[in-house]
Amino acid sequence: MPFRQQKWAGPGGVGDGGCVTDDIAAGPPASDLPSPTDGYVGDPAVRAEWDDRYSDRQQLWSGRPNGALVAEVAGLAPGRVLDVGCGEGADAIWLARGGWDVTALDVSGVALERAAGHARDAGVTIRWVHAALTGALFPPGSFDLVSAQYPALLRTPDAAAERALLAAVAPGGVLLFVHHAGVDTRQAQESGFDPADYVWPSTVAGLLDDDWEVEVDEQRPRVIPEGGAGAHHADDLVLRVRRLR
Repeated sequence: MPFRQQKWAGPGGVGDGGCVTDDIAAGPPASDLPSPTDGYVGDPAVRAEWDDRYSDRQQLWSGRPNGALVAEVAGLAPGRVLDVGCGEGADAIWLARGGWDVTALDVSGVALERAAGHARDAGVTIRWVHAALTGALFPPGSFDLVSAQYPALLRTPDAAAERALLAAVAPGGVLLFVHHAGVDTRQAQESGFDPADYVWPSTVAGLLDDDWEVEVDEQRPRVIPEGGAGAHHADDLVLRVRRLR
């Protein structure tokens, strides 16, 4: 199946991503961002699908931060960041090591358990949110950076996922949305995956108004890590937009 270096391997909703057990926090304190009190917030079938996908392998992704994230964040001052579809935590840990205040969200509790273990080993603190993006209910403008690297976000008639991404960005902040270029639609559909069902950089860009400035909107060669699902994709679509007000 197409998609995802750190986070995506096919249809479902990782990157769509409350609370997990043990010492994974159920999101940040109520005075900062709300966290659910009754566990996962989202479609149980999507959670189960991604839990099964992660459970099938000891490690699904490469364990390295995504190249486009590393390149695009290089010139940004650390602040509050939301990692949408954090998977096994490579991006979130890299951001935390760089001084960012990280909230990492995913639909898979299995992935979050692994990510939390990696974060403990790395000695960094991250807020883990077990929810679909559209169910997380972050206050508007909560983050200086929203990073969505190869997310499996389902499209809806009301563009709920796209609007949730944009709404999470604080004035002056950045949304970085990266996806795979060159997906063969016919081949994807033959394997049960229709690209039209998912959010792409172009669908996010189509919602931008005068409150946004497009800083990057391009296709570029991808920095491909060794190992991990999705390593066969050679090019990225990169959208980086800044909220002006």
